[in-house]
Amino acid sequence: MIFATVDYRGEEMVCCVDRAGDRIFPIYLFFENLGLSFQGDMVDFISAYKPEFADDLAVFFGSRPELAICLDEVKFLAPIPAPRRNIVCLGKNYADHVNEIKGLTGGTGAVPKAPIYFTKATHTIIGPEDVILRHEGITEKIDYEVELAIVIGKAGTNINPQDAEDYIFGYTIANDISARDLQTEHNQWFKGKSLISHCPLGPWILPKFLAPFPVHLDIRCYINGEIRQNSNTSNLIFDIPTIISDLSRGYMLMPGDIILTGTPAGVGMGFDPPKFLKPGDEVCSVIDGIGSLFNTVEE
Repeated sequence: MIFATVDYRGEEMVCCVDRAGDRIFPIYLFFENLGLSFQGDMVDFISAYKPEFADDLAVFFGSRPELAICLDEVKFLAPIPAPRRNIVCLGKNYADHVNEIKGLTGGTGAVPKAPIYFTKATHTIIGPEDVILRHEGITEKIDYEVELAIVIGKAGTNINPQDAEDYIFGYTIANDISARDLQTEHNQWFKGKSLISHCPLGPWILPKFLAPFPVHLDIRCYINGEIRQNSNTSNLIFDIPTIISDLSRGYMLMPGDIILTGTPAGVGMGFDPPKFLKPGDEVCSVIDGIGSLFNTVEE
């Protein structure tokens, strides 16, 4: 089972997704079967999750097909529509991306010796099929960045690299939409990375037990069907254990935290001339093993 947040008849609902059967199962029904009440969101579910739930959920819903809802009856939202804290992001974490943007966003073109962190505000989150706003009059250079997103499963600080996987709940797809003119205008990237709707996320969370560790997955981004980015997460400069260990030094990771791991070469800014997003563009972010995240740019 994979996990998602959907809108079903106007109500936000956390669910298990059966992709093979084109159906979903409401999570609250599983808790009711345990004699418990669950009215929370995805972060609440992550906080309550226990490893044994993986098999228990499959057995329970596998034996109760009458509880299923057809996929065409729901709208997928971002799996975590309202994170409790800012999204943590890594900059310049693929060597080919470092090379393509050298001198374009400030700083040197050298491969970083330590992870580069910044954050995106929570209001940037949108879900599958949602519209990426252009913010006309504020920015003229909107760019795309497909990224593997880590979803943290439990609290921890000062985590050893060899223990990093224990703190992961799962993975999803993100697109770190960036206002490049704002990014270069301000010495710090927060403003250029934090415009409303500039972090498509989804379509669901792949739990870690379904992704072999280390996570080596093909990652791509298409604009209007044209492939722009094409790499593999094995090419991360700082891998996932390093990211979790380094970030957690003196910093408390919490259930539901989202960490974007960086983007490979092929961003619009890296072309000559640049290929920034235009009104009506179709953006498809793909990570094999997880799925596809489709969005359009505001007309």
